Amino acid sequence: MLFGDHLVLIRGGGDLGTGVAWRLHHAGFPVGVLELPNPLTVRRSVALSTAVTDGEISVEGLIGRRVAGPVEVPAVAATGEIPVVVSPQLPHLGQTVAVDARLAKRALDTTRDDAPFVVGLGPGLDAGDNCHAVVETARGHHLGRVIWSGRAAADTGTPGVIGGKGAERVLRAPVEGAARWEHEIGDIVTEGTVMGRVEGRDIAAPFDGVVRGLVADGTHVAAGAKIGDVDPRADPSTCREISDKALAVGGGVVEAVLSWLGSRG
Repeated sequence: MLFGDHLVLIRGGGDLGTGVAWRLHHAGFPVGVLELPNPLTVRRSVALSTAVTDGEISVEGLIGRRVAGPVEVPAVAATGEIPVVVSPQLPHLGQTVAVDARLAKRALDTTRDDAPFVVGLGPGLDAGDNCHAVVETARGHHLGRVIWSGRAAADTGTPGVIGGKGAERVLRAPVEGAARWEHEIGDIVTEGTVMGRVEGRDIAAPFDGVVRGLVADGTHVAAGAKIGDVDPRADPSTCREISDKALAVGGGVVEAVLSWLGSRG
């Protein structure tokens, strides 16, 4: 492993965090992922966070495996697998780099003291204040760019357009409760198909397409929470591939880390 002495800890194993892990892994870094006990990830088929519920997941050849505690992370990461540990707090494991990939859209508890080099994804983090660099996550001309001073673009609250569909492709919980599904990620659905329910309220497909993402069956969600995603391109193979956005953001993180390492001489 080219950078075996530089452990990277990623807070958040959703689809963007997984794109970051994939890029760093292929660049030669040992990587560990920290997650919550009940992840709200939608694109679970391409998210290392799925290892929390399933024990293990393979994403384009990258193996994520749940481990019992933070102390196991460095040894498993050294093997080339990605240890996924339930750890709401950032442990101190001698990490060289910490990446905040939680996409909270507001400042949480990340500080520049979390590691010698700290990278944040998207809005809510400020390069020079609570981290050393920020990577842009908004689709557009600046996606994946490294910001060394200041913030990324503000959250618009509007999902990016895929196949001509934007906000309408996102499924949201009509009420608070447990999400129960009758379809799975990768299924082809037609407009109006009942995909599942929250507390007896139907969740219908907004148009013809493929189910791109769903929160885990039985997950308790808040009213209005994002719980699913339908892709109008209707190509099931894309449900098993890391997105262009996640790879662009991951590339930005690799650039930031390598630039920082190079500056140290």
